[in-house]
Amino acid sequence: MQNRDEIFSTLRDSLVELFELDAADISPEANLYQDLEIDSIDAVDLIDHIKRKTGKKIAADEFKSVRTVSDVVEAVYKLVNPERA
Repeated sequence: MQNRDEIFSTLRDSLVELFELDAADISPEANLYQDLEIDSIDAVDLIDHIKRKTGKKIAADEFKSVRTVSDVVEAVYKLVNPERA
């Protein structure tokens, strides 16, 4: 998971697996809370899943500003590529 496309693909697969979402509903513009109906507990599960996938933890404060799938992709990109962020 180095570039944004790979991160998006992995994230989409994770959202399908974790929350039984339809992959067709997951776009970069999709709002996690309104469009995908992810709640705060699901968000914690997603943060934990990202930690297991990357070996790095996203700070909860950073995740508070995340609203869309694209926001998550960007947060993970910065996490795994700190020199490019």
